[in-house]
Amino acid sequence: MTIDVFLTRTAAFLPFSPVSNEDIEEVLGRVGGRASRARRLVLRSNGIESRHYAIDRATGLQAMTNAQLTASAIRELGDPAEIGRIDCLVTGTSMPDQLLPNHAVMVHGELGWPRLEAVACAGICLAGTTALKHAWLSVRAGDAQRAVATGSELASPLMRGARFEAEIEHRVDALEKNPEIAFEKDFLRWMLSDGAGAVLLERAPRGPLSLRLDWIELSSAAHELPVCMYAGADRDAEGGLVGWARTAPRDWQRDSTFAIKQDVRLLNENIVRATLGEPLAALVDKRSLRADDIDWFLPHLSSNYFVEPVARCLEEMGFAIPRERWFSNLTRKGNTGSASPYIMLDELFRSGRIRPGHKLLMFVPESGRFSSGFIHLEAV
Repeated sequence: MTIDVFLTRTAAFLPFSPVSNEDIEEVLGRVGGRASRARRLVLRSNGIESRHYAIDRATGLQAMTNAQLTASAIRELGDPAEIGRIDCLVTGTSMPDQLLPNHAVMVHGELGWPRLEAVACAGICLAGTTALKHAWLSVRAGDAQRAVATGSELASPLMRGARFEAEIEHRVDALEKNPEIAFEKDFLRWMLSDGAGAVLLERAPRGPLSLRLDWIELSSAAHELPVCMYAGADRDAEGGLVGWARTAPRDWQRDSTFAIKQDVRLLNENIVRATLGEPLAALVDKRSLRADDIDWFLPHLSSNYFVEPVARCLEEMGFAIPRERWFSNLTRKGNTGSASPYIMLDELFRSGRIRPGHKLLMFVPESGRFSSGFIHLEAV
């Protein structure tokens, strides 16, 4: 017999004070001493007005690890002495602090909590949702009484201007004609930021508001679409990926191998169809979903540029949700990848706007190779 699972607490952690659009390049640093020509265009399109970086602005140095960011969010849920023993900790991130050991055990070490199951989920934006599903299933199956799931990103170290200096120096001739790094790299410097979020899952409701987690659906379109967003790899002549381990170490800095890159054309052509239209159409039938039943739609959008395409897709498939029932904090909190859905849910959860009986549908797309997740919750 399966067990109902309730999301009873939420938390978010955003490091230091918000960074405005006017200050962003001073914090991240310029590449080759030149101002980015893409910055204003990208910021105007994505609509983000402030974000957070784990960079100490007094020293210009990275001030926190991803594990520390994640542990800071988890501590906001409460101490086990208060909330009860945690049996399962599941973390999701695209950028752990090291290749190994895994992110979950590093977070567990930061927390210093008693022995528990620690599971790390990889991916990009969907990593946090995958972590949530594992935690949910652990409680639902009866293996865990309480579980914590997290999403976190520390993107800023890979976006610092200094990271690209070796590439700039190597490509002097080419840069005389086009004096900046490739758009596929520069584009994401103005899109991503740092943050972490966490949720507590239990077998019974707690406090004035809990959300029953009904289901989580994940799917991938990698069988039909190529890689769109990547790091730690470069394209070969045929367009395939060559991972860092197959590349000479001397080329890693020269080619900015570890920079986060994205094929913007491929993204714009496929993201809405492959991650929303097709999988949601299948879920409408499988789960008997009706737009009229959804009180809150929480889409994780990398940019406000996609708001209208998403709305248009929903309308065309007969699943239009009025805009007043959408909730997003992208403009103020930035795009924190796998942490974004947690940070968004935390703000709404604490806002007092959710009422008993309200149903929430979260939509989490990922452009790595076009995966998506949908989460359905009901307030009790």
